[in-house]
Amino acid sequence: MEATNAMGGIGFWVVYLVAIFALMYFIAIRPQKKEKKKLQELMASIAVGDTVLTSSGFYGVIIDMTDDTVIVEFGSNKNCRIPMQKQAIVQVEKPET
Repeated sequence: MEATNAMGGIGFWVVYLVAIFALMYFIAIRPQKKEKKKLQELMASIAVGDTVLTSSGFYGVIIDMTDDTVIVEFGSNKNCRIPMQKQAIVQVEKPET
């Protein structure tokens, strides 16, 4: 009798642990993967002439690009050009056609 009672307790804990891991997957891992995919699509869509928002809160226009860096022009002063990593861009607005 005791053997079946112990197995029932072990089965409960196995199901409980599986449920906890599934919950953690849907709360933490899955949204993180979606956000990473969205960020990769954003980085792939960046082009010269786009208006961007940087992680430090500055708006500028991309005037040149390489594989992992961009040169962003800030403000109406055409002499304010700063090279930065693409990962510093958090939002992109395409120019109106």
